Parts: sequence; C-alpha cells; structure tokens
Amino acid sequence: MMLLRVFIRILACAAAIGACGVALAGEPYRLRIVGGLASGNQYPQYEEPFWNHELERLSDGRYAADIVPFDRSGVPGSEMLRLMQLGVVPFGTVLMTTLVAQYPQYTVADLPGLNPDMTSLRASLAAFRPYLEQSLREQHGIEPLAVYVYPAQVLFCKQPLTRLADIAGRRVRVSSAGQADFIGALGATPVHTSFAQVYQSLESGNTDCAVTGTMSGYTLGLYRVTQYLYPLSLNWGMAVFGANKSAWRALPADLRTLLRSELSKLEATIWAASERDSVEGVACNSGAPGCHADNQGHMTVVPISPEDEPLRREVFETVVLRNWLQRCRVDCANIWRQTVGPVSGIDVPTLR
Repeated sequence: MMLLRVFIRILACAAAIGACGVALAGEPYRLRIVGGLASGNQYPQYEEPFWNHELERLSDGRYAADIVPFDRSGVPGSEMLRLMQLGVVPFGTVLMTTLVAQYPQYTVADLPGLNPDMTSLRASLAAFRPYLEQSLREQHGIEPLAVYVYPAQVLFCKQPLTRLADIAGRRVRVSSAGQADFIGALGATPVHTSFAQVYQSLESGNTDCAVTGTMSGYTLGLYRVTQYLYPLSLNWGMAVFGANKSAWRALPADLRTLLRSELSKLEATIWAASERDSVEGVACNSGAPGCHADNQGHMTVVPISPEDEPLRREVFETVVLRNWLQRCRVDCANIWRQTVGPVSGIDVPTLR
C-alpha cells in the first residue's frame, strides 16, 4: 500500500510538472522548471523573470520556459532529489535543509553557527562545491547548474534580549535539525514550524522567538508580532538548481551553453541580492534608513554582544558539528577535513 501511494504521488507530480522540453510548430522549445521558494525576493525578482522572460529574449525566441515555485509544485521537499534523479522533475531546485535526514553531508557548508557573515559563507561553499557537484553527478545523476542563497537567518523575539544566552527557557521556531541543535544548546526549546505558520505561531504564543530570514521575516510581517531583532547570522539557507542527467544531455548543445553562462550570472545576481536583502531586511523591520518598502516596522535591533562571537563558535564546534557528524551515514569526518574544515580552522571533534 505504501509503495502504491508513492507511485501515485510520482505520477501526479509528473503530470503536474510535465516533460522536460516541448517544441510545437512555430513555437520555442519550452522547458519545465521547479524553482525556489515563492516567498521573499529571490523567486519573483530573479528566478521567475529569468525563466519566463529572459531566456526567450536571450535566445532570440528559440527557447522559453515555464517555472513554478518549489513550495507550490506539489513535490515534497524530501523527495525532490529522488524525483530529479528519476527524471520525474527534469529541472528542479533542492533546498539543502530538506536533505538533513537522508543526505546530511550535503548541508555542511551552511550549518548553523558556521558562517556569521557572507564572506565566510562564500569561503565555505567554495571549499565544499567540488565535492557537492561531483557527488550529485556520480551518486544521483544530476547535473548541478547553480547554487542559490537566501538572506541571513536571525532571531525575531517578543521579549527583550541583550545576548544569545537570554533566549534560554524560550520556545524558538526553527526550520532544520541544525538550527534545533544550535538553539537547544543555548537552553531554549526548538519548535519546528513551517514558514507559512511562523506568524500564527508567534501571534498565538506557541513560540516566543523565531529564526528566519531578515527579509522573509519582514515580508511575513513579523514586526507586527515581535519587538526585538537580534541580527547575528545563525545561517543563511542554500539551494541547488540542477537537471536530470538525461534531460540535460537531451537539450540542444547551444541551449546547454546558454544556460551554463546565464545561470552562472543569475547565481551571482542572487548572491549579491541576498547580501543586500540581509541588510535591508533589518532596516525594514526596524524603520531605519535603507529600507525601500512603504510599510516599515519599528522593531528594536539589539546590538550583537561581544561575548556571542566566541559562544557561536563554541556551540558550533561542541554541538552542531558533533551532531552533524553523528547523523551522517557516510564518512563525514573525512568530508569535513577535505572541504570546509581547513577554511574554517576547525578540526573534527572526538566523538564518544
């Protein structure tokens, strides 16, 4: 019965998403794309315009695409990688946080507490990317084409705080196992809550704080139900856009060349925008200069305590990294030593 339900789900996804490319007489060759999250700025400002408009313009009308956001595609996040491997989703976006249970090794470049700023995040990804791309090709039959990043994930709280340790005893919304490890190590209770339910959870009192993106938190209107924003970047949120190997090889050669070139530019644009949005999101939630939105909040932005930088690193080394290693089914200690470990200056902890 379980297998039957999975099979029906796959067929339903295939019917919803369609074939990888269709070319009707007199019409451009059209791709079917599953993009990133509908919320925030990345999808509406960059992904959707590129696929729905720019591709056709750049190819002089030869190629076009239709894109649907990840969270409206009907594809469960935990199944995206598998469905891409099967070719059911020929071109799709995999949110790295959805891989924590099955493939935790792919989440290492953005573990909570590892990258307090964009510079360190870029260094972590640069060190990890060769392994990630090789593994996606060889283990999953997926051709990686871009890696996207979302704005900094920070703390929105209802009660005052002056440092990270002040969240002890509070219920804090988290979106991943790594965030739960980090928040739990501070004495708070992590509460896994979907993005769509964050506002309601805070408003109802089910949670006292929430970890989410600076700009996405603003878009949700969290400044209406929280009063304090602590801008230490716990992590960011990354996604890989790729293609099923067979679907990729079936594309016309000139289209593959065009996509490689233009998706590299799109990736760079999204990273730059994410860095800007991380700053502007804080401004929009607090009503500070630098926000270009009409409606602005009046949250108090709490200065980052000097003691929280060593605390961040300590929690990462002693809890987050250790728990990540224990969740791995492959030799993640060796992966760490060969990729992110050297650029972070952190060695593999001894497991007991």
